[in-house]
Amino acid sequence: MKVRFNTSLMIILLLLLLPVTLFSSPFYIAINGSDNNSGTIQNPFATLNGALINIQNLRSEGKLKGNVEIKIQSGEYRLTNPVMITNDLWDGKDTLFIRGDEKDMPILKGSIQLDSFKEISENLWAVNIPEASLFGSNNIHQLFINGERATRARTPNDGEMFLTGDVEENIFDSTNVINNGLALQRLSLTDKQLEALKPAIGDFPNVIISVNHAWDRTRQYIRNVNFDNPAIHVINEPMHSWNKLDKSSQFFFENSKAFLDNPGEWFLDLHGTLFYIPYENEKINNTIAEIAVVNQLFLINGDENKQLKNIYFENISFQHTRHLFPQSGESPNQAAAIHSASIELNYATNIKFDKCEISNVSNHAIWFKKGTNHSTLSKSYLHDLGMGGVKIGDFNKPDESDPFTNNIIIDNNIIQSGGYEIPTGVGVIIFHASDNTISHNDISDFKYTGVSMGWVWGYTPSVAKRNSIVYNHIHHLGWGELSDMGGVYTLGQSEGTVVSNNVIHDIYSYGYGGWGLYTDEGSTGILMENNLVYNCKSSGFHQHYGKENIIRNNIFAFNLLSQLQATRVEKHLSFTFTNNIIYFNSGDLFGRNRGVNWHLLNQSSDYNCFWDTRTKDVMFNDFSFSEWQAQGKDINSIIADPGFVNPQQFDFRFKRNNITRKIGFIPFDYTKAGVYGDPDWIKKAILNPQKIEAFNKIVNERVAHEK
Repeated sequence: MKVRFNTSLMIILLLLLLPVTLFSSPFYIAINGSDNNSGTIQNPFATLNGALINIQNLRSEGKLKGNVEIKIQSGEYRLTNPVMITNDLWDGKDTLFIRGDEKDMPILKGSIQLDSFKEISENLWAVNIPEASLFGSNNIHQLFINGERATRARTPNDGEMFLTGDVEENIFDSTNVINNGLALQRLSLTDKQLEALKPAIGDFPNVIISVNHAWDRTRQYIRNVNFDNPAIHVINEPMHSWNKLDKSSQFFFENSKAFLDNPGEWFLDLHGTLFYIPYENEKINNTIAEIAVVNQLFLINGDENKQLKNIYFENISFQHTRHLFPQSGESPNQAAAIHSASIELNYATNIKFDKCEISNVSNHAIWFKKGTNHSTLSKSYLHDLGMGGVKIGDFNKPDESDPFTNNIIIDNNIIQSGGYEIPTGVGVIIFHASDNTISHNDISDFKYTGVSMGWVWGYTPSVAKRNSIVYNHIHHLGWGELSDMGGVYTLGQSEGTVVSNNVIHDIYSYGYGGWGLYTDEGSTGILMENNLVYNCKSSGFHQHYGKENIIRNNIFAFNLLSQLQATRVEKHLSFTFTNNIIYFNSGDLFGRNRGVNWHLLNQSSDYNCFWDTRTKDVMFNDFSFSEWQAQGKDINSIIADPGFVNPQQFDFRFKRNNITRKIGFIPFDYTKAGVYGDPDWIKKAILNPQKIEAFNKIVNERVAHEK
């Protein structure tokens, strides 16, 4: 009886303890784990999907209640498919915490590691990729060497471009079933450009031409080469009248072994052999080569009827995604809007990413896409991006009955270095979404715009309202590659939107349009105040057309070609421009090309301070200051040195306040812009000095050439 009693008691106690001892959180994932394990630290799971399935089974059986924590131990976790979390895997009744080690965060990689290189010659390595037969040689487009993005063989080399010649276009008619709706485009070549292309003929039809035109890039396979009358042919979408391929465009050729001539370049032949030219400091024995094989890393998908909710990610690194170049090529696409992100959320709420990293990806970093709200990205490091950083809202306008994205917070992040695959990517872009906050981020080293808001052209109704772009440091954009860009770019009716306390500088476009603050295409009801804007190519502020915007209490300084610009004249009040300081030493006040309409606009300008260090006789287009005031403009404005502490060193604090009092300017602490927190995090946001040097070199060379 005694033995029977004890055995029964032990069984009862074990059953009572089972949910607590075996199925309580935290659950662990490790590189040496198994999804058949229990998920303890001694017997961890192997994958996040495996952990989620086990956890949901326990919850559905009633064996696990309350918040759940998953700890991913340090190491590299290779993904062959995206991790997908749906309502079936997480019920959202409580909060799911997915955390990595803070000191050595785990890495989720969408790549495979290649075998070791073999030395072909002193300056050429090679490795055979058996996986090329599986993925297809034409589906391997991204290579990473020791954690750095390598450049696919091209000519001219990275940082240089050819100038486009004459472009002719013939649109296929409806009898051409295969190419109906497309066009045959002929791009003439110089003798030098033809000579650069000739050695690549053996790699046809896989040689690609990439053309930058205005704010877009077109990439197409070369269909034919004419040697007698030098030219190439591509099949593409018919050109738009507002953004044609023409003599203002630039291009390069890529994807031929013949172009393999520079350290850091690679080429994959059709037999699966990858060739690579190493840098001097790279050693073959400790070089790790990885190719991206997964298009997306993480998908968080609820549905229209039930949002996926309550998931918190912390201390996880997401790396390596692939961007496939389709056989049909890539037609122009503003802001790379249609392309995916490495992490994507749909119909989700209360999803938080904190202290994470997204890097070495070939698309955008993260997209809070359809029907997503009350979610956050904070203190995360987004860098080395194929396109842009953060996307908010769907680029397709939702129906009135559809839920649209709102209340997304992007705060205290470093968002640096993008546009490596498609240069039109934006640091942070808000499509059809409202009530979002973009604050205290460092956004730099993109080929296009820093922050973009609104996705409706003109005065048609828009949901992109009440967005806040505040306390961001936005700088070193453009790199002389694209045109028509801004530090902060807006379009459409955006009532209640605020752009304030940002520091914006070093915006340099290829052609027109390197602007600091840029209200475009019907921008309406936007307040821009307390911003410091300097060292922009075209001007500190430009409005193309819009309505009832307020531009006040900003500092615009040292912009190159002009300080202020406006173009389209409309009957309604375009904007008010008050209590601003304009300080310059080059170019004109309003510009001589795209700014000539400033004096014709229906706008209210007053209580501003203008100072040209070269002269006291500031010209307002073709008018002197007294003539300008006689027209009823800037009646209470002044021409005076505002008394900055050291403007040449970009110290825009004030030595005195007599000038600011005269115009009602309220000094603001521009040092608060950018990331905050511990000193190491703030230091991390500082752009590499070598990149700043390279950027300045481009600007100085272009300015000297234009003179």
